[in-house]
Amino acid sequence: PSVLDSFALLSGQLNTLNKVLKHEKTPLLRNQVIIPLVLSPDRDEEIMRQTEGRVPVFSHEVVPDHLRTKPDPEVEEQEKQLITDAARISPDAAQKQIQSLNKMCSNLLEKISKEERESESGGLRQNKQTFNPADTNALVAAVAFGKGLSNRRPQGSGASVQSGQPGAGAIIAGASGMQQVPMAGAPAQQQPMLAGVQMAPAGQPGKV
Repeated sequence: PSVLDSFALLSGQLNTLNKVLKHEKTPLLRNQVIIPLVLSPDRDEEIMRQTEGRVPVFSHEVVPDHLRTKPDPEVEEQEKQLITDAARISPDAAQKQIQSLNKMCSNLLEKISKEERESESGGLRQNKQTFNPADTNALVAAVAFGKGLSNRRPQGSGASVQSGQPGAGAIIAGASGMQQVPMAGAPAQQQPMLAGVQMAPAGQPGKV
């Protein structure tokens, strides 16, 4: 309620001020000149309070800035030069320049948005997992312990253990400690097998 009351009060005062300014007997403010009557280099607490601490003193240094109604001479010259240059350009040339500028701005915005999308996708790719832990564990288990490997070998590649050969199960079961066990019915020159892995002959280092 207090805010609404204050707003209603301000609205009424602004309406009254507008009525006074629009009255035919009120002189035009642009024809009036504001002249500072008192200039002092000392600190003025009243000015500090009215300006909320922005203007501590009302001296000859700050008066030209705060009471100025026109821009700086340099800025005014630049504005005049720009207005003159704009008047020399034909409407068609101005339209072409506007279209060219809009196209450049559109291309620049598109490049910026593309860079942002690429950076976001690059961050997602860096955070995305690129391997399957289950496959990695299965591969490590197969290499280290032979887990999941088949005990069959292609035909014609030397001695192999067939599931139908007699004594094959006994060889695998009794081959603890990596000792060489002769296979029943196999030639003497064939190398013994252990669970599908060819064993090295006696006196030679083993190689899987």
